[in-house]
Amino acid sequence: MTQAPATLRGTRRQHDREIVSLAVPAFGALVAEPLFVLADSAIVGHLGTAQLAGLGVASALLTTAVSVFVFLAYATTAAVARRVGAGDLPAAIRQGMDGIWLALLLGAGVIAVVLPTAPFLVELFGASETAAPYAITYLRISSLGIPAMLVVLAATGVLRGLQDTRTPLYVAVAGFVANGVLNVGLVYGAGLGIAGSAWGTVIAQCGMAAVYLVVVVRGARRHDASLRPDAAGIKASAHAGAPLLVRTLSLRTILMIATAVAARLGDADIAAHQIILSLWSLLAFALDAIAIAGQAIIGRCLGAGDSQGARDVCRRMVQWGISVGLALGVLVVVARPAFLPLFTSDSTVQDTALPALLVVALSQPICGVVFVLDGVLMGAGDGPYLAWAMLLTLAAYTPVALLVPVLGGGLTALWAAMAFMMTVRMLTLWLRTRSGRWLVTGATR
Repeated sequence: MTQAPATLRGTRRQHDREIVSLAVPAFGALVAEPLFVLADSAIVGHLGTAQLAGLGVASALLTTAVSVFVFLAYATTAAVARRVGAGDLPAAIRQGMDGIWLALLLGAGVIAVVLPTAPFLVELFGASETAAPYAITYLRISSLGIPAMLVVLAATGVLRGLQDTRTPLYVAVAGFVANGVLNVGLVYGAGLGIAGSAWGTVIAQCGMAAVYLVVVVRGARRHDASLRPDAAGIKASAHAGAPLLVRTLSLRTILMIATAVAARLGDADIAAHQIILSLWSLLAFALDAIAIAGQAIIGRCLGAGDSQGARDVCRRMVQWGISVGLALGVLVVVARPAFLPLFTSDSTVQDTALPALLVVALSQPICGVVFVLDGVLMGAGDGPYLAWAMLLTLAAYTPVALLVPVLGGGLTALWAAMAFMMTVRMLTLWLRTRSGRWLVTGATR
């Protein structure tokens, strides 16, 4: 009895060390895309409000085109981690290679859709006549980098499953620096405007994908894993990711609805929304870093048959999510007066964004729980439940968001609807983890 508290503290410290060792480097890789958007927003924002509004619409569409396939990272992480837990490294890497080939195929398909339909998509989002040309230009150029972005997702998932989050950190830092330098040089130095920002991001993403491929190919050769595309393996990867695709499509639909509503509120509102959405994404990925650690650890535990270890890690990660969420909320409140001028000098845009940022700050502890539990269930391979839970959340959020232009409240009310959405997600995820039905052990689910 006297050793129980000491044993518990030792277990918590062990979990904390492992979570931190995986989560801190994972944060760098996760924030790569939001940081790209933040850098683009800061650089393009000083070109004018119309350019920033165009970037807001285009980046929402582009992020959606990429993020619907985030299962390439998450499903791969869980599957590879289970194989690692079972002690089968060659099979783990082979499974990851199937995901990379699938990423290339999907990327080519997305380009084929986005290039000809860019004007229609921008119009669908309600962009103004002044903002639409900039949105179309940015969207068409940036879509050329989508295959590279998807390869980055899949290769990152392979490394995470192998319990390596440091390599993605190094690649992300190099990519962010390259993106910033290229954007400044092409936007202002070469005088390309918003097109220069898009080209800078495409070049940086292609460089990141090339580095990841070198790392993964070396690992495959070291463990004698085949590099050739395998039709059955690619099909299996697609099938395993289908529920997560539904889950992510539902989430991206929510974000698209929010952007569409903001666009109809006016240029100042969509410009402010773009700034806030960029920040919200950055905060979300910071919280998701804990979940990434959880995916890798829980997948490994379940692959090794350790269901109690998975429960303990889940419990500890929730505590981390709440604590980090509180800290991020305080940071947003303190930094908001200095944050907004970095992106726009338009006082109307700043005044519109300030109260909405308070809503974002207050909702961060809820977001912390949501992202952690989402990661836990992904790590367990509980994709079908995540799909149904997200569809339920979408059904609850949509009428609330669409009523904002009717009932008033502007951008602040729209972000209050986002906080409501996160609360619904938290309840659905909490009920599932409490049930224990996600605890399925073995090398495969």
